[in-house]
Amino acid sequence: MDNLRKLWSGEDGQDVAEYSVMLAVILVIVVGTVRLIGSNANNVFSQVASGVQ
Repeated sequence: MDNLRKLWSGEDGQDVAEYSVMLAVILVIVVGTVRLIGSNANNVFSQVASGVQ
């Protein structure tokens, strides 16, 4: 636990915090994009299936 405190409070810890924030932002963007594309793809496939029948 001491090592974690030292890492978080030192200059290296600031790098770790910055990287974790960047990673969180990237993950939010990726998850949002995948959900948007997934729902749009589902609608397209449903329309194609309706047209085939």
